[in-house]
Amino acid sequence: MAEGTDDRALPATEELILARRALDSGELTHAAEHVAAALARAPTLPEVHETLARLAAASGDGGIDLFPLQHHTFVGAVVARAHLLAAAGRPAEGLDLLVAATAHAPGADWAGVPWVTSPELAERLGPEQAARVLMQVCAAVPDPVAPPNRAALSPYLTLARNAVTVHPEHALLLGTASALARRVEEVPLAVRWAARGVRAAPSKMGEVWLGYALRSAGRTREALAALRRAVEHDPDDLAVYADIAGTLADHGRLEEALRWIERALARNPSFDCAVHTAHRLRFQRDGAVRHLVALADFVRDHPDDSHEHGDLAECCRGRPWLGQVTPAPPASGTAATLGRPGTGPLGGSEPTVAARPTSPPSAEAARRLRQLAHPAWPHPPAAYDAAVGLATLDLADLLGLLAHPPETPQTALGRVLAGQDPALWVRCVQVWTCLGLLHHRTDEPWPDSTRRRVLVELAHEVPEVAEAALFALVTAAWVDPSVRTDVAALVTERLAAVATAVRHHPVPNAASLAHLALATPDLDPETIATARTLAGVTVRKRRGVTRALRALLRRLLRRSV
Repeated sequence: MAEGTDDRALPATEELILARRALDSGELTHAAEHVAAALARAPTLPEVHETLARLAAASGDGGIDLFPLQHHTFVGAVVARAHLLAAAGRPAEGLDLLVAATAHAPGADWAGVPWVTSPELAERLGPEQAARVLMQVCAAVPDPVAPPNRAALSPYLTLARNAVTVHPEHALLLGTASALARRVEEVPLAVRWAARGVRAAPSKMGEVWLGYALRSAGRTREALAALRRAVEHDPDDLAVYADIAGTLADHGRLEEALRWIERALARNPSFDCAVHTAHRLRFQRDGAVRHLVALADFVRDHPDDSHEHGDLAECCRGRPWLGQVTPAPPASGTAATLGRPGTGPLGGSEPTVAARPTSPPSAEAARRLRQLAHPAWPHPPAAYDAAVGLATLDLADLLGLLAHPPETPQTALGRVLAGQDPALWVRCVQVWTCLGLLHHRTDEPWPDSTRRRVLVELAHEVPEVAEAALFALVTAAWVDPSVRTDVAALVTERLAAVATAVRHHPVPNAASLAHLALATPDLDPETIATARTLAGVTVRKRRGVTRALRALLRRLLRRSV
């Protein structure tokens, strides 16, 4: 569906003037284009609907064919066709199109018109069709719906109320109506409707809808009882097991939650919801990154899961290196010193880390980096995927970005960083440039690849960039199991050196390196224990800095969305 959803009334008025001129000239196709544009800008403006009715009357066949559905149909044309279908006595088809428009732009009031909210529509549709429409709406919007978008769904909720009034004992209708009410935070209504549906005809889905509604109402014990009854109806629906486990875990009953998820895995070890939930709960239990790595491996090996899951991102959110940068150590945040003499070249004829002075990056390289760099990411594989935007840069540009960090972007993110923590921007440049290096010449086998040699030399020879380079290596281990032994050895060697050094003098970035080690796949237990000790001792000393970074990240994420 093509774009076009702003709600400014003046452009709609201008489009209507052009539509009426085209109508008066008999140019119905042009008139239809302008009416569609007006609907996209002001979907409930009465004058738009009056002009649409004039157009339908002038066409002689209801005007439906003036708004054909094509591969990429303008959203205004979709909505116009929906209204004309309803006027032609085909409201169910019209509702399907309105729901499609809602999925395309949930904040626009596409359905806020009299024919949708009329009690007569509920009588004409029948309970099964009404339930199907409500299910489509629920599938088209998030759960719960963001507050700014809830008003646009009120016409569908009115349709649900009208349908329930006409068909008060139809279990499927009551359940789908409950699901919609819950999404728009009409929780007491959702509970009432779901409970009526279960009383009318007990079923697995009825108990699931009731369980969700009760959970939203904070009635956890009753919600769990309903979900357990759903399992009794259908012991093979493992998604319900995952819901029960998640609910138990959310209320501090982690061991019980794990027992439920193990029951699901015993029935089907590869069921996606159960696998995602199991790894998330295991990570909550012991904090071992191996659970998250196993989940990332599962996601990579099962690209066709039934639906998108957020468990990996939830576990990584706000955690050092798993989901965000750590604060730069004192005296860091300046440009990396590349091209220092005496540290040894990488070989070959290309620009290297230390062989010679590094030129500034190209304008295109700086532009791409500004679009990409951010202090947070969902999880390491997502950061790797995002950095593909730097894949076509040559090595000279990538090294140039490290040696000559671009200015902060003219965005909300850039303004906050420039005003509050410029060093964090440089840290972001380093991290994302090193991630970009992972995409350099990926056809080369890892052991002798340019990308590995450059990152290893950066980690060893350029202190200002060392952590960013190590993070890129750790990210490589997340996305490619074949390099995990190599990367684990590199991280273990670096951590051992830090552990020795802290016995004699403070090491400012010890905590950051420890967290980086804790994010590394396949570390041995002894190294993990060392990392936990270093992280625990140093984090307490830096708690104020950590709090400040978290507060800054919250502001960044809020202002840059």
